[in-house]
Amino acid sequence: MTRIGEKRISTVRTRGGNKKFRALRLDSGNFSWGTEVCTRKVRVLDVTYNASNNELVRTKTLVKGAIVLIDAHPFKSWYESHYGVKIGLKKGQAAEEEENKQSSAHVQRKISSRQKGRTLEEAIDHQMASGRLYAKITSRPGQSGRCDGAILEGAELSFYQKQMNKK
Repeated sequence: MTRIGEKRISTVRTRGGNKKFRALRLDSGNFSWGTEVCTRKVRVLDVTYNASNNELVRTKTLVKGAIVLIDAHPFKSWYESHYGVKIGLKKGQAAEEEENKQSSAHVQRKISSRQKGRTLEEAIDHQMASGRLYAKITSRPGQSGRCDGAILEGAELSFYQKQMNKK
């Protein structure tokens, strides 16, 4: 039963002399952003939904398939540096103009070529503004000692948001 907290992992000897790493507490993990092909180590902030048991949400237990809130800052800073565009601006905020960032012509060409295929889902942009993203844990923290997962987007995100609104 892995909980959110300062990292505490115990090793367990298994059959054949192999080892399992049982995570008792974890506070961060490796999460990937599928459509942008970007992976960052981020802090796990809270457990928001678990299909199997509400008790696991109340006790903030990290298990495979749990929906968690993660810190959006590493992904936001990567997106802004990769595409050269500010994202996650709240409605009241105006896009502040950059103070003439000096960059080479090569870098400017590279960023403008990336702009052509760029699309950002509105739900993701809204989450970036709040500084938190919904993600699903895909690893088994009690077996591997890690809390890895993927950011929810598209139909999967809307499905889980409906489920959370029901409860």
